[in-house]
Amino acid sequence: MTTRRGFLAGLAAAGLTPRAGWADAGAPAFLSAGRVADGAYNLYGLDRRGRPLFHLPIPDRGHAAAAHPQRAEAVAFARRPGRFALVLNCVSGAEIARLSAPEGRHFYGHGAFDAEGRVLFTTENDYEAGQGRIGLWDAGAGYRRIGEVASGGVGPHDIRLMPDGQTLVVANGGVETHPDTGRVKLNLPVMQPNLSYLSLAGEVLEVVRMPPEHRMNSIRHLDLRADGLVAFAMQWQGEGTELRPVLGLHRRGTAPVAVTGNEAEMRAMNGYGGSVIFYDQGRRVAVSSPRGGIVQLSDVAAGRIIGGVAITDVCGLGVTGGGLVASSGSGVFTRVGGKEASRSEIAWDNHLVAVNRA
Repeated sequence: MTTRRGFLAGLAAAGLTPRAGWADAGAPAFLSAGRVADGAYNLYGLDRRGRPLFHLPIPDRGHAAAAHPQRAEAVAFARRPGRFALVLNCVSGAEIARLSAPEGRHFYGHGAFDAEGRVLFTTENDYEAGQGRIGLWDAGAGYRRIGEVASGGVGPHDIRLMPDGQTLVVANGGVETHPDTGRVKLNLPVMQPNLSYLSLAGEVLEVVRMPPEHRMNSIRHLDLRADGLVAFAMQWQGEGTELRPVLGLHRRGTAPVAVTGNEAEMRAMNGYGGSVIFYDQGRRVAVSSPRGGIVQLSDVAAGRIIGGVAITDVCGLGVTGGGLVASSGSGVFTRVGGKEASRSEIAWDNHLVAVNRA
């Protein structure tokens, strides 16, 4: 009788050893970067209550991560303007690869895989040209860089694979930066944020802009509904006390819709949308504001704000068991509007990244 050890040895000899899946890493619900009390930074796998299942060291502050759709691999991105991204085996803790931005480029903190996990797409800045780029990395060949394409705008931040599996949507924030000046915004008088839809080969299929009065509303973060509706969070770059929406909705082939409310609701966000997510089977959408200390809730069909929940320094948003959860820089992981799920000394960074377990 063939033993399991003998069977696996035979697979290894044939080059067919099965790769570890997310179940082997404890079946995390989310990935998040965080800082511990001694100042060290880690990437964490969290269960549905926000309890760490594993943690892996990263060299500096993280922003977001990309979870491989099949293998227990995560790409942890540095906070912009970052030059590194680490590909980590979430079972063994081993560093699989270290992505370095090519000369003249830096990362913007986000990435996405294609449906099969063969190619990783990364948002990048060509800072001498002041143009956005999407880097292409072969995930089956040690994450070797295989090319780049135009992002369709300036300052690409978030990127997602659309539900059709054939299209990427990119949040081009419109803000030009350069590593020599850190996070200084160089083009505010002429900035033009947009949503760009790209084919996987890099063809620009559609570019969508908000009306001119919202030209200084930088489009930063994205979420997708199963039918292709896009929610996007914005960050106002202008001065003054104008009431500007921080949440928009878009369906390809139509004009974008700004989600609004009364004056108090609009001011509560302090002009800053941190993370965005659909919940309640896509009927509602939430956007967080660490500057406002609030998670604001909106009705999708009406395009109107319907409420908000105060949470200090909140940013990360996720959905589990049909319910909305949030994480904060104060170490709180909570069901929004419900009982606090957990509290730790870990200062959670900007995003909760859902793990897609195939």
